[in-house]
Amino acid sequence: MSVGVQLAIKALISGALIAIASEVARRSPGWGGLIASLPLTSMIALVWLWRDTHDPLRVADFVSGTALYVIAALPAFGLIALLLRRGAGIAPAMLFGALAAMAGYLALMWAGRRFGLPV
Repeated sequence: MSVGVQLAIKALISGALIAIASEVARRSPGWGGLIASLPLTSMIALVWLWRDTHDPLRVADFVSGTALYVIAALPAFGLIALLLRRGAGIAPAMLFGALAAMAGYLALMWAGRRFGLPV
């Protein structure tokens, strides 16, 4: 199977997961949030990385980095929810959420360099 076909399959599966989460969230925000929070995308990426490399250390670093970046981004979700509940529009809430996530990522990358984390 060519690299282009593999990439297209990966993109279709990943896009389908996002579409499913957003459709479920229209009916039930809680269930949509659960689907979005599942490590489905990470697990699929892990399987693809393993399939492509068969390198257990690379996969272990991927899993560790994923967990660390999730932790770094969590405050952004709380900020978005807080801003929306206080009447902010979706665009400003998402902008400030994205900025908070970036700040978390930058802090994590700094800590990663300092403490040898796989980020």
